[in-house]
Amino acid sequence: MKHSVVNVISAAVGSVIVTLLTGLLNSTPGGGFVGASWYGYPMTWLRKLVIAPQYNPWVIDWTGLVVDLVFWFIVVAVIELIVAKVSKPQRAKKAGKK
Repeated sequence: MKHSVVNVISAAVGSVIVTLLTGLLNSTPGGGFVGASWYGYPMTWLRKLVIAPQYNPWVIDWTGLVVDLVFWFIVVAVIELIVAKVSKPQRAKKAGKK
């Protein structure tokens, strides 16, 4: 039980970190999108308005942000699960040698 809670918390923290790091990647599609730069991957969740930015040029798409968080949570959780499955036999072998 305690181990699964730690896995969920670490997957949540990992998803937040990866989502924020993808906010640094410019993902503006080519072909005529003039006036804004898009950030975030796989969903665009942050836009910087270039033309007529008014007062604040940064616009956050909250739906895209939540979808990105869920996506990266699943990716990080699957990676943690794979690492745990792969490292479990190695730990059992080391425990048997002692």
